[in-house]
Amino acid sequence: MNTDAFCRRIGIDPDTLDGPQLSTLERLQHAHVTTVPFENLAVTGDPFDESDDGEGVVLDEAHLFEKIVERGCGGFCFELNGLFNLVLSELGFDVDRVAARVIGSDGTGRPPANHLTNVVELDRQYVVDVGTGPPTMRRPLPLDGSVRTDDVGVSWRVAPCDRPDETYVTQYRTESDDEWRDRYWFSETPRPFHYFEATCEYLQTAPESTFTGDPIVSIGTETGHLKLGRDTLTRTVGCDETTEHVAEAQWHEVLAREFGLQY
Repeated sequence: MNTDAFCRRIGIDPDTLDGPQLSTLERLQHAHVTTVPFENLAVTGDPFDESDDGEGVVLDEAHLFEKIVERGCGGFCFELNGLFNLVLSELGFDVDRVAARVIGSDGTGRPPANHLTNVVELDRQYVVDVGTGPPTMRRPLPLDGSVRTDDVGVSWRVAPCDRPDETYVTQYRTESDDEWRDRYWFSETPRPFHYFEATCEYLQTAPESTFTGDPIVSIGTETGHLKLGRDTLTRTVGCDETTEHVAEAQWHEVLAREFGLQY
């Protein structure tokens, strides 16, 4: 794992890192979510080229490094958090991959292990996630219930989960929210990378999967986030959201300009 190349990919001079401590972890996470897009183009392919079915998602360390670092692509949770885990380990962090369940609009987390996240042990345990759509988790989040508010006004916490099969739930609240919203359930059990292969295959092939429909591309910004769909670009600044139409002829230019992706 070439950690220097990874750091340069996310805009960090590797010589400025201070070793495996919280300040380093905070820099890496914030830089990642604001430079590497969360996207599913490997699943959908080019939305305007019927001959392009996408290259598919492969949970292989060398492939992920080549895709995300050398080619400058993004990915979804298994790819982004999977590679981030390897980088953190190489940098000396005590980090585990853990399985989580992103909670859908129906209030269920199906299928099991539909999300990969990381738990890092420092002065205490933190969940560290660089592999979700908006709102993105920009800072390491303690498992002790402490609230962390990021630089765009989103507050996060980890709360006990009332499910018998999971231990924690990550929750967030924006400045306009009165109540906390659940993002995903998870437990601390470490998992090998291959544990996620079956769910990864399902999410990139099942017709009912949220990843096999239209393209999803999002990235954190210094003031909020951007999200690109098949024909819309949504900009969120704090609590304010604007949406503009993106014509087919403009789509690839917007993808390159706003997300740094050449497709």
